[in-house]
Amino acid sequence: MALQGTLKDFGIADILQLIGQQQKTGQLYLESKEQEVNVFFKDGNIARVESITRKKKDLIGNMLVRAEIITEAQLEESLETQRRTLKRLGDVLVSSGFITADRFKKMMQLQATETLYRLFSWDAGTYAFKAEPVESDTEAITPLRAESVLMEGFRMVDEWPVIRKKINRLDMTFECLKPLPPPVNTEPDFDAAFDDAFAEKKKDENKGEFKSVGDSERRVYEAISPTRDVRKLIDVSCLGEFETCKALLNLINLQYVRPYYPEGQSPSAGGSALLAKAGQSLGRVGASMAALGAILFLAVQVLGFLSPKEMAASSFADPGAQRFISRNQLKRIEAAVEVFRLEKGEVPERLDALVEAGLLKPEELRYPWREPYYYRRLASREFVLLPPLQ
Repeated sequence: MALQGTLKDFGIADILQLIGQQQKTGQLYLESKEQEVNVFFKDGNIARVESITRKKKDLIGNMLVRAEIITEAQLEESLETQRRTLKRLGDVLVSSGFITADRFKKMMQLQATETLYRLFSWDAGTYAFKAEPVESDTEAITPLRAESVLMEGFRMVDEWPVIRKKINRLDMTFECLKPLPPPVNTEPDFDAAFDDAFAEKKKDENKGEFKSVGDSERRVYEAISPTRDVRKLIDVSCLGEFETCKALLNLINLQYVRPYYPEGQSPSAGGSALLAKAGQSLGRVGASMAALGAILFLAVQVLGFLSPKEMAASSFADPGAQRFISRNQLKRIEAAVEVFRLEKGEVPERLDALVEAGLLKPEELRYPWREPYYYRRLASREFVLLPPLQ
């Protein structure tokens, strides 16, 4: 049965989780305002990501120029060759010696992942999944596991609010204060690197903690110059927006670099709307992603591959099934409360505030019960949440 509807009924995280768990093969078409993105799945893994309405600056050729991997002249020459030969741009660039095949694949992987995470900022739109054969292009990108994409989203949800406190403008520049310590020699785990959805990025020491110097920090540190702002560092580091901003925060906290703001402007004046939107949007995704695995697994096993409306209309009469779903629904509500606290500075007075904030739908405060969940705020960061008495 086809999976289609609006993103208000079924979020991006829900869709990715469901397709990944069902190990479906086909094409997911997403549209929001003037944006259109196709995500191709093969056996539940993301095989390709295509933005039909990708902005000029996000085209792979322009990304390579902004990253200072190729020159504008080399791009123009390659585009002309592409028009004459009808070859793929990557093949032309590699055969011309302007870039290695491995480097080009890493940039294609970065382009795909950045496109994926922008989807999480969509608060409206439509989606449609069509089961059909999909050819994997492993020369373009390494397939991404849907679960890994969601886990990366969880990490962003946790860390973006902290990052935005200091890296709050795209026009910030930086000064290096002291050299970095020598890197720690560790034996690389090639199996783990290949298995990771973002294998082209070496994982940093103590990832998730803002107190270590890893590969990302070293790459960003080496790219810093007085003329390069955050926007340019994101381009030349080839790490993506989130990883670059996190590395900059680590370097600031460890006092390896000092931030500078445009002359005559305070750190908060005219703050970057892009960075702020990224943090808020990913925060809302956190509530949508929390505990989806167990909930959807049970729904899929009992109901099959149903549309969201059919899933919402279904009910479980078995008390055991109700308790199972309720435990995971409590985690979902708790996650929404935490996102609300991150955005507002305190937990809500009542659960209805989560609906008003767009974090949950009204039925999610009752499902699978008829009575609403019991909630009481104890302090600005403390609350009690219990299932209704049955």
